[in-house]
Amino acid sequence: MIRWIKKLIYIVIAIVILSICVNMFLGPHNIAAGGLTGLGLILEELLGFDRSMVILIGNAIVLIIAFIFLGRETFFNTAIGAILLPVFIGIVPQITLVSDSMLSMIIGSALFGVAVSILYSNQASSGGTAVPPLILKKHFNMNPAIGLFITDGIIVTLCLLVFSLDAFFLAILSIYITSFTMSNIETGLNRKKLVYIISDKHKLITDKVLNTINRGVTIVPSIGAYKQKKRSMLMVTLDKRDYQELLTVVNEYDKKAFMITNIVTDVHGEGFTYDSGSI
Repeated sequence: MIRWIKKLIYIVIAIVILSICVNMFLGPHNIAAGGLTGLGLILEELLGFDRSMVILIGNAIVLIIAFIFLGRETFFNTAIGAILLPVFIGIVPQITLVSDSMLSMIIGSALFGVAVSILYSNQASSGGTAVPPLILKKHFNMNPAIGLFITDGIIVTLCLLVFSLDAFFLAILSIYITSFTMSNIETGLNRKKLVYIISDKHKLITDKVLNTINRGVTIVPSIGAYKQKKRSMLMVTLDKRDYQELLTVVNEYDKKAFMITNIVTDVHGEGFTYDSGSI
């Protein structure tokens, strides 16, 4: 029960954010950035339909698809968002918070991405085109951000029939920002650098890293394929702010050292997810 209450709270928060994005940031500038919300804006402008009713009818169809392909739990989670979204779309005032179209689009799209990520992390959605990406992820292991980009792209093309060319390009950029935001949330914002170092001065470099930068070092035995020479390769994981200091240390002892640097998105263990003093 507690788990369901927490999940419901997160879903409601996400739906409120989505409603604010549509009615206060994207809608006032005719930015139909995909989804049933975008379709609602288009049909409202073209035929005078109420956007909340378009979303409600569309979500009724989507719920049937969700029940067939995603199972009961996702169906019920989707049902909550699908029902709440048109309700909050009808409640949240349709006002312009930011007069500049570009700035309003950027803010709205970023918040949109955050809201959708909250829903996805709780195995839920707001219905509409948010459901097909869940199906693509479950059955084809496709990244939800990519799936959302594809499905929303279809809706955005309809902008050319109703709104200006500027609104069309703003909608495309909006989808990109939303997908970018979702991808960064999914892969993590606190990224680290993983550095591999091959040097004849590896002992000096290791001592300096351990005692000056205060980062752990893993020594990996390696063999060069060309000369079949055995050498020690250092593996160091560290924060971005420590990377320049590491470069200084390596250059201090061996300017010809071979280095490979990767960006890693998830690091767990001593020194990163907990302090050694807490063990």
